[in-house]
Amino acid sequence: MTTHDAGSGGTKSTESTGFLYPFIESEETDAGSLLDDLAASARGKAAESARLQQESLDEYGPALTAAGTEMAERFQRGGRLYTLGNGGSSTDAATLASLFSRPARGRAVAAWSLAADEAVVTALGNDVGFELIFKRQIIAHARDRDVAIALSTSGNSEDLMTAITEAKRRGLLTIGFAGHDGGRMAVADDLDYCFTVHSQSIHRIQESHAMLGFRLWSVAQEHMSRRRNGVHTS
Repeated sequence: MTTHDAGSGGTKSTESTGFLYPFIESEETDAGSLLDDLAASARGKAAESARLQQESLDEYGPALTAAGTEMAERFQRGGRLYTLGNGGSSTDAATLASLFSRPARGRAVAAWSLAADEAVVTALGNDVGFELIFKRQIIAHARDRDVAIALSTSGNSEDLMTAITEAKRRGLLTIGFAGHDGGRMAVADDLDYCFTVHSQSIHRIQESHAMLGFRLWSVAQEHMSRRRNGVHTS
């Protein structure tokens, strides 16, 4: 298969996408069969995503409860949440911050995605280096009652690890969402909690990361609600 290369004015070969949807690359002439294949693919991916999410909940249930409770206690002292990630994980980080700051129900808390301000990110990347774009923001804004959540499908992002080390040094509660084998996050002393989704698929990892973030939010909301209603927990 060839495509027109607008940059060179010619044509170039492209890599096969068969590893994504092999039935599309094949010579398929039956529309009904193709639709059946597409539906089967979607069902398979949904089933795999649901399995990974349930496995993550089963593996990390107690730790998620503990982390969510610690987050709530910090929020009740005026703590803020900072989320950080690169690429697709930066959009997941923004969604997570929005869940805490603009929830559909429950108490809103102060939360920011540190990748959301392109002026700050590009200025820091240009002036001091990309590996410092999150660390410098932690230095500028964070206090010891705050929380930092870093999202990385590999667990190896240098800018995240640098920021987490700084956040831990400043007394923040530090949480990591990783994938595959957890990478550097899985063995980092500077993370109070690390939740690793054991998959090779970036898409499935990110879907489970969203579920883990929602679980932390739910626990934090439940804890804050009990405290507001005068129910103290040990």
